[in-house]
Amino acid sequence: MLDQIDYVLAKLEWMKQQEIWPNGPRYLWTDAFGLVLYVSLHERFKDRTWLDRAEDLVGDVERVLGRPRGLRIGQAPDRDGQYFHYLAMWLFALGRLGEHKPEYRERAVRLAKDIHPAFVVPGVGVIWKMQEDLSGPYPGYGLGAMDAFDGYVAYRLLDEAALAAEIADMQALIAAQSEQLDIDQDLGLGMMLWLAHFFPEESWAGLHRQRALDALDHLWVDPPGYFGRSRRQRHVRFAFTNYGVSLGLQAVNWHLDRAERLNAYFEAYRSGDEYDTEAITHVMACTSHFPGAFLKDWEPSR
Repeated sequence: MLDQIDYVLAKLEWMKQQEIWPNGPRYLWTDAFGLVLYVSLHERFKDRTWLDRAEDLVGDVERVLGRPRGLRIGQAPDRDGQYFHYLAMWLFALGRLGEHKPEYRERAVRLAKDIHPAFVVPGVGVIWKMQEDLSGPYPGYGLGAMDAFDGYVAYRLLDEAALAAEIADMQALIAAQSEQLDIDQDLGLGMMLWLAHFFPEESWAGLHRQRALDALDHLWVDPPGYFGRSRRQRHVRFAFTNYGVSLGLQAVNWHLDRAERLNAYFEAYRSGDEYDTEAITHVMACTSHFPGAFLKDWEPSR
């Protein structure tokens, strides 16, 4: 696991000065990664300041994105509706905070129970995007490919007893979908590696760990050292998706040299679009340099 703390601290200070994060527009996926980062820094330094920042972040997210049931995708006008996989990542982040402040784990369990019946069609799948009030599917969107896996892992890590019924729904969907699932994008492959590392003894985890590693081998572009977007877009590259691959590689302890190579490459690379300054790029860069509490068996060191 990479442990480049100085990089992370400098990046956090720069983002704050530039009003990118946490004092920029709210975006649930980014904020979930940032929340885990704060918990990781608290565990690393045993400094209550990071836990205070984590709690402040939760308050800001709930104030800006919170809805009577669930959380809006983001603050910007074009980030309306709710994504299940964003919510699942937020549940994971709340669970990590809940290891220090149990009320956040309880809050996450309540959120899971609120959103599950809206998104999940038992025996069919998980709706990828819902209307903001969870009254129905968002027009033009179908079922999510990996959402059952996202929910299964998040629920089990939160509370296997309290969420037993919801876990069973997701387990049945995984059993029905796992063999046919073909992931062909860099971020999805990285996140599947990350999901699989929590329960490596389960058949779906072993299957998709190997499939993801094989697929990523074909997406690796060397030189200069990055993962292409997909089989048909090997020369399309995004920093934030590569940082998600890095998290997956570190979770399964595979090709850590590639995690370091892509980190170095994207420090100098500029896409020339909004992603150069979007918080998702820089917060996920911190995770790539210091995955911390994202990992199952992480032990803080000094």
